[in-house]
Amino acid sequence: MEETQLLHVALIQMDIAIGEPDTNYTHLEKLLGEAVSAEVKPDVIVFPEMWNTGYALTEIHELADREGERTRAFLSEFARNHQVNLIGGSIADKRGDRVLNTIYAFDRQGAEIAEYSKIHLFRLMDEEKYLHSGEQLGRFELEGVPAGAMICYDIRFPELARKLALDGARILFVPAEWPHPRLHHWRTLLMARAIENQMYVVSCNRVGTSGTTNFFGHSMVIDPWGEVLVEGDENEAILRATIDLSEVVRVRGKIPVFEDRRPQLY
Repeated sequence: MEETQLLHVALIQMDIAIGEPDTNYTHLEKLLGEAVSAEVKPDVIVFPEMWNTGYALTEIHELADREGERTRAFLSEFARNHQVNLIGGSIADKRGDRVLNTIYAFDRQGAEIAEYSKIHLFRLMDEEKYLHSGEQLGRFELEGVPAGAMICYDIRFPELARKLALDGARILFVPAEWPHPRLHHWRTLLMARAIENQMYVVSCNRVGTSGTTNFFGHSMVIDPWGEVLVEGDENEAILRATIDLSEVVRVRGKIPVFEDRRPQLY
């Protein structure tokens, strides 16, 4: 039996001021300070999608963080100073004349360990009109454990999560801005991704209102059996859970889904 491997996780379920990066950086810094001040200090902290600008898409080329420079410096310094891993939600990230929706992640030493730009753009929020899609999978290692990253709409594509799992991911991080009225979809899809891939799913959604769109939070940590370990409500909060990454190996051993696959037929 594999040795227990505990990871203390904190989710920053925050409101986001649309089109106001300075406000959002200040607010996130405050919440990060609260997160690391807990009696049980987190090993990893996760935040929502597009937390620097919100969905201010008509202004996104002016507001986006060029090459992620401000965000990367901010997150790297915080991670190093507080000896904590950060899955930095995602930001509007400008590269040349394109804007991408990008996750940057950092280890305890402040070194960048992951960069993933959202592959699937959500037409219902006009993402494809203003943003450019990523072309690489979100694969990386966290504390020596294979992990994966997806963003919001990506969870509707089970083949993406399965590919990450086949590549070894034991934990999947999902920053999001997922709105009403699709709470049932959010919860069901996240639990399905956890169950079918027998891995932890750590999802962080925003709260608050942007224009006429209401975001419901309900950030969740789900174990490889599909059990919800923690779930937020619709209010701003820092949610916490402790996960045992060795549980992934035990679950995959009990129900050998990966061994029983028949990809030659499908």
